[in-house]
Amino acid sequence: MIISVNKNIKSTLTLCTALFFGILMASCHSGSTDGDSENDKRLSLPVYLVDTGTAITVRDYLGTIEGKVNVEIRPQVEGILEKIYVDEGAYVKKGQNLFKINEQPYLEALKNAVAEETVERAKQKNAQLEVESLKPLVENDVISDVELRTAEANNEVAKASVAKAGTAVATAKINMGFTNIKAPADGYIGRIPKRIGNLVTKSDSQPLTILSDTRDVYAYFSMSEADFLHFTKGGRANDSLAHNDKLIPFVRLILADGTEYAEKGVVDAIDGQVNRTTGAISLRATFSNPDDILRQGNTGTLKMEERKPGVLLIPQVATIELQDKTFVYVVTENNTVKMQDVVISGVSGTNYIVKEGLKPGDRVVLSGFDRLEDGLAIHPELQNPKRG
Repeated sequence: MIISVNKNIKSTLTLCTALFFGILMASCHSGSTDGDSENDKRLSLPVYLVDTGTAITVRDYLGTIEGKVNVEIRPQVEGILEKIYVDEGAYVKKGQNLFKINEQPYLEALKNAVAEETVERAKQKNAQLEVESLKPLVENDVISDVELRTAEANNEVAKASVAKAGTAVATAKINMGFTNIKAPADGYIGRIPKRIGNLVTKSDSQPLTILSDTRDVYAYFSMSEADFLHFTKGGRANDSLAHNDKLIPFVRLILADGTEYAEKGVVDAIDGQVNRTTGAISLRATFSNPDDILRQGNTGTLKMEERKPGVLLIPQVATIELQDKTFVYVVTENNTVKMQDVVISGVSGTNYIVKEGLKPGDRVVLSGFDRLEDGLAIHPELQNPKRG
């Protein structure tokens, strides 16, 4: 019985000893990992390394489209519109017949002019014969030379009458030609307000139609004087523009349906003066139109890009707007955060251009702002590490 009790006591002592050493080891282990536990409790947040880059800013201007050749077709003579050879929207070639004005009055005028010219030529011939018949008489002193000089003067008058009659014939022929109206250039026919049987005159308020050659088109737009100076100064300093005569870089065209036109345009003409009333200056951009997408009268938004190298860029998502100011959370050297106000000077895609408040090498937090406060330690996860 005594032996059994001693065995139980010995077992109890052994168990207590094991527990003591276990607690001691756990305590030592816990003390050695306090720093690791503290690190594990820090927020892991993405951060962005601030650096310089090339910003692309875009300015928008409303423009109107016109064909490079844009001609009002007007009658040069008055008359009844007899034929219309083309339809609205048709593409025509230079020299193709468009309209026919009744030519009968002008045909009769031509016949009269030709007849009048024939009469005047006959009169001049008679005057010439008179001069030739008087010359021998004067030479033989049969008559005075006064009669000869009078005959010669009459002959000169007859010659002038012949020339005048010839001019009338030429004018009648020109008017006859004007009754057949032809295309002065290749292009598309616009609206035709007149119909067969209508009277047309040179003084009509509306043209017979407008012919537009839209293989190349002009986009006219206006910009403020300040914008113009900004672009032209930048253009002269830009190496990419140093080898051409364009003051402003290429432009893109956004169509009325919101899609971007495939071809890029070039500003190739600038108005010579600033409008005193609006303070704006007019410019013209030329676009190629190989697929005939653009037509006379189209409107669109012209986008002009400007490249700014060596500026500080940060993602827009890294900023907070508070009371008309912009802030970011900057990560310090010991990985704590500090709210910092910044000055934004522009937008480049999804980035802000920073004017003041940051410098290259700064780190800014990209998300999780609702859990941050000044002095809070975080575990930064760099999203854009510098490459060596």
